[in-house]
Amino acid sequence: MSEPLPASELDAIRPLILIDVDGVLNPFRKPGPEWIRTKCSAGGRSYNMILNPEHGPKLLAVAAETGAELVWATTWEHDANREISPKIGLPGLPVIEVERDNQHLHLHDPVRHKTPHVAAWVKGRPFVWLDDYLTDRDEAYLRGHEGVGDFLIIHVDDGLGITDDDLAEATAWLTEHAATGEEA
Repeated sequence: MSEPLPASELDAIRPLILIDVDGVLNPFRKPGPEWIRTKCSAGGRSYNMILNPEHGPKLLAVAAETGAELVWATTWEHDANREISPKIGLPGLPVIEVERDNQHLHLHDPVRHKTPHVAAWVKGRPFVWLDDYLTDRDEAYLRGHEGVGDFLIIHVDDGLGITDDDLAEATAWLTEHAATGEEA
């Protein structure tokens, strides 16, 4: 008979949902009436945003259903907790720091500037990454990086932002890869 894992060990294998902001929660055009126009600040600058207040509860529901942990993987870094979370109904989330201020130094790198930071942060945990800007090179980098386990990149359409279909795909994948909390 198997014994439940202690909480600290369960957290170490709990799947992740990595969330980008621009193009994912903030699409490049307003897809429908449920989206609101607002202003948010990051890095000392103000930005016009289009956010959907339904996204927070929907992401929380996916996390609860699959046992996953929501994590920011965005150049908004900690500003996402201060500016985005309250507007869409999310609590403060862990943040993968991605060198926001140095992102333009990496324009000619073979992978996006966030990818090496994500690879170092996940520590073997399965994850779904909701992003609009990743390429096949990012996926190959992650697959070849020691310490990166199973993952799924969901390529969000930056004109629509995250959709119910994206969330259903994340839910299905995470359900298959969820930590059970039991040893074999």
